[in-house]
Amino acid sequence: MAKLLQPPPKFLPSEWHIANKNQYHRAEAQRSRSERLVAESQRLVDEIEKTTRKSQSDVNKKLEQRLEEVRFWKKELDDKLEQLIYATEDLLTYRTRLENALESFKEPLRITQLCLEYREKRVGIDLVHDEVEQELIKEAEIIRAVMALLTRTLEETSEQIRLNRSAKYNLEKDLKDKFVALTIDDVCFSLNNNSPDIRYSENAVRVEPNSVSLEDWLDFSNTNVEKADKQRNNSLALKALVDRILTQTANDLRKQCEVVDTAFKNGLEETKAARDKLATHLAKVMEEVASQEKNVTVLEKAILDQEGPAKVAHTRLETRTYRPNVELCRDTVQYRLIREVNDITHNVARLKETLAQAHVELKGLNCRQLALQEEIQVKENTIYIDEVLCMHMRRSIPPWDRDEHAEWAGGLRPDAVC
Repeated sequence: MAKLLQPPPKFLPSEWHIANKNQYHRAEAQRSRSERLVAESQRLVDEIEKTTRKSQSDVNKKLEQRLEEVRFWKKELDDKLEQLIYATEDLLTYRTRLENALESFKEPLRITQLCLEYREKRVGIDLVHDEVEQELIKEAEIIRAVMALLTRTLEETSEQIRLNRSAKYNLEKDLKDKFVALTIDDVCFSLNNNSPDIRYSENAVRVEPNSVSLEDWLDFSNTNVEKADKQRNNSLALKALVDRILTQTANDLRKQCEVVDTAFKNGLEETKAARDKLATHLAKVMEEVASQEKNVTVLEKAILDQEGPAKVAHTRLETRTYRPNVELCRDTVQYRLIREVNDITHNVARLKETLAQAHVELKGLNCRQLALQEEIQVKENTIYIDEVLCMHMRRSIPPWDRDEHAEWAGGLRPDAVC
């Protein structure tokens, strides 16, 4: 207890001075360290602020460059999409033209087949496999071949439209993504240190598992552009092909129509010439029938006219047999009467023979007349079939409805109508 109450120790003056100096030195050292730290902190703050500003400026520049790049690709995609839409719309028009063309060939084919059926109703010698029939068969074959070609081309056009729409879908999807990306990067580019919506995000520096590299991003858009270009070029080539096909098929049918019509015209001229010639022969035959009938009448009258002289001669001979005795002489009168009877009998036989020949010729003329009349009817039937039924029907092929100044929308052109 006594020990605890002892007074504190006392120091020497030298110790006091040393202690004060030590305090001075430690204070000065602490202050120096603090000053250096303050200077270093200010330098660090300035450096970090400068680095941050530079980094943020670099980010802003990168964002601006990225925005420009995305805008560039968006414009490329927009242009390709617009071109592809126009190409698809054109193809839809061309598909309608093909459908109209395909439909327009059905009526000519029906008429051609009907002409062939009508011409099967020709009779007799006129049922001939002539040039008209050959050209009609060829025309039907051409139309069927053209319809088959148009059907294949229509299928190709529909498939190309499908491919265009697929490419269009990819472009629109890419454009939609580009638009969202532009919106997001625009927002990011507009942010600054004073923006109200800035905040910390947890794990902001993470890499999304579904993210792609810049090369993959470029390849994706470039592939979409190339596909769109490819389908557009294919569409242009297909349009040119459709134009050529429609023009060529219309020309082919028009030429064949002209050939068939010329064959019909020549055939009708030939048939009419044959009919007229037959009619001329018929008139001559009928004239000869009248002449022969008159000849028969003359021969029959001549035979009847021989009965009087024959009876007179017979009566004279018979009467002279009653001469008495030696007066029953075979005198010149007797011989002359006998010769007269023989002459009359011979002449009557000749007349009857000629009459028989005349009847045979008359019968032959009547048969020939009937044959000529039948043959003329055959020709008239052929003329009716070719001229009234076939050619009239071919002229009645309806024109394809279109405005006079509008662009042709498919099918046969009006100048190709038979």
